[in-house]
Amino acid sequence: MAFLGIDSSLTGRRWIGPEAELERRAEGLAQQAALPLPVARVLAERAVEPAEASGFLTPKLRDLLPDPLLLRDMDVAADRLVEAAVTGQRIAIFADYDVDGGASAALLIDWLHQQGRQATLYIPDRIDEGYGPNVPAMEALARDHDLIVCVDCGTLSHDALAAAKGCDVIVLDHHLGGETLPPALAVVNPNRNDEDGTLGHLCAAGVVFLTLVQAGRGLRARGLPEPDLMAMMDLVALATVADVAPLVGVNRAFVRQGLAVMARRQRTGLVALSDVARLDGPPAAFHLGFLLGPRINAGGRVGRADLGALCLSCRDPRQAEDLARQLDELNRDRRNIEAAVRLEALAQVEARGDPRLSWAAGPGWHPGVVGIVAARVKEATDLPSVVIGVEGGIGKGSARSVPGIDLGRAIQRLAREGLLLKGGGHEMAAGLTAEEAKIAPAMERLADLIARDLAGRTGGRELRISGLLECAGATPQMYRMLEDAGPYGQAAPAPRFAFADQLIDSAATMGDRHLRLSFRSSGAPALEAVAWGAMDGPLGPGLIGAKGRRFHLAGKLELSTWGGRERLRLRLDDAAPV
Repeated sequence: MAFLGIDSSLTGRRWIGPEAELERRAEGLAQQAALPLPVARVLAERAVEPAEASGFLTPKLRDLLPDPLLLRDMDVAADRLVEAAVTGQRIAIFADYDVDGGASAALLIDWLHQQGRQATLYIPDRIDEGYGPNVPAMEALARDHDLIVCVDCGTLSHDALAAAKGCDVIVLDHHLGGETLPPALAVVNPNRNDEDGTLGHLCAAGVVFLTLVQAGRGLRARGLPEPDLMAMMDLVALATVADVAPLVGVNRAFVRQGLAVMARRQRTGLVALSDVARLDGPPAAFHLGFLLGPRINAGGRVGRADLGALCLSCRDPRQAEDLARQLDELNRDRRNIEAAVRLEALAQVEARGDPRLSWAAGPGWHPGVVGIVAARVKEATDLPSVVIGVEGGIGKGSARSVPGIDLGRAIQRLAREGLLLKGGGHEMAAGLTAEEAKIAPAMERLADLIARDLAGRTGGRELRISGLLECAGATPQMYRMLEDAGPYGQAAPAPRFAFADQLIDSAATMGDRHLRLSFRSSGAPALEAVAWGAMDGPLGPGLIGAKGRRFHLAGKLELSTWGGRERLRLRLDDAAPV
C-alpha cells in the first residue's frame, strides 16, 4: 500500500513508507535506547541493535580503522615511501584530475611537507592526455625522479608504467583491477582481482590514508616523528563524499572525523573554497558533495587540471583565495556548458526510450561535463546512464549507475570484447573510449549485459519515506540528533520525512531553476522548503501556483546559519496534492 495513499506524486513516483517489521524494530530501539523515533528509524535501517546504538552515534576511528596490512603490497608501498622521504629522494605524484585524485595528492604533499620534503605534482590534462598515466608523461617523470606514486589511477596502465624505466612506481588506487597487474613495485588497491573486497568501499584517498598509517609505523620504528594524520582527515572526508563512496564502515568514521577537522578551518585551501562557495554553517556531507566537490572538479573538467589539487595543498592564504576564485569561475562556466549538453542528451534519451539504459552521444560535447551530465540523466530517468562526447571519430564518455548495477565491471567487459578502445571504473561510475562507429553497438551490448540485474532491481520510480514528521517536531535539536546518526550519502541515505496535509503559504522561483515555498500545519509555525532544480521538471510547475492549497510534502531536513542565527528548512524532493 502506498504511503499516505500516494500512488503517483507530482514527479510521478509512488511513495513507499517503512515496512512494518522495520517500524517495530525502530519502536523497540527508541524505547530501549531512549532515542526519538525518527532517529531510531535511521538506526533500524542500518540494522543497529540497541546495545550498539551509543557506539553507532559516536563512531570512533580507532575502533573502525582496519589494519593497513590487510591490503596486498601495503608493506612494500609504505616502506618505499618512508625510504624516499627519509633519504630525501626525488618523489613525483601522478594524480587523477577529480576530487579524489586531488585530495589524494594533497594528502601526500601534506605528509611530505611535515617532514620538510617536497614532491612534483603531475595531473594529466583531461582533453590532451585523458585519464591515468600515459607513456610520455611517465618517461619524463622517470628521468627526473626516484619514485613515482600514482594515486586514484594506474591499476590498468600497463604500458605507461612500463615506460617509467629506472624509477620505482607505487600505485595507490581503488578502481577495478584487470586480470593482471601493471609492472609496478607495489599496487595497493582493495579492488584488485586477488583482494577479497572487504575494503572495496574505500576511495583512493582512503587507500592513501591507510598507506600513511602504515608509513607512520615505519617512521616510528626508525625513531622518527610522525606527521599529524588526524589533521588530514578533512581531505579524506572530502574525497569519500565527492567520489560517492559508500558511507559504511570506516568510511563513516572518516567523514565524521573529517567534518569535525574541517570545522576548525585550519586548512588554508579548504577555507578559501568554503568562503567562495558561501558555506553558511558547520560543514556537512551535503556541502562536500554539492558545494566544494564541484568547484574542485571544475579545474579538471573545463580548466587547468591541477588547480583543485593545488588549492587543497596550498598554504598561502592569498594564493589560496586566488585559486579558489579561479575554481569558482570555472564552475560557473562548467554549469553553462553542462546545461546545454544536458538538454541535448535528455532529448536523445527520450527519443530512444530504452527501458534498460539511458545513453546519448554528440559531436563537440565537452569531455569535462559528460560525467556530470550522465549523473543528471541518471537522476531524471532512474536508469544507468552513459553520455559520450565525440571528436575526430573518437567518443569519450562517462557512465553513472543506479544501486544494484555494477556498471564498471560491465564496461570493462565491453573493453575486453573489443567494443571499446578502453574502459573501467567502479560499480557506480566508469569511463570509456570508443570508435564513433562502435558507440551504438557498444551501448546495445551494455544494455543487454545489465538487463538481467535491472529486471531484478526494486525501487524504480518509487520514493522511499522514513516516516511522518510534524512541523513542530522539525527543530534544530532534532536535526542535530539525526546528524549524529549520519553522515549520509551513498549506501546510507539521509532520512526523508513526509509532512502530511500541509497548507502552502507561499511559492516562488529562485533564479530560473529553483523553487522556494513556505508551508505549515495547524497550530505550528511555518517551515521553509527549497527544491533545487525543480523548475526543470514537474515539481516546480506543479507547486508554483499552490498558495492556499494543501499538499503532502516529502524531503530532507537541513540547517543553515546566517548572521549567527540557525534556520531549519526542508530540502523538498516531492509533493502530492491532498
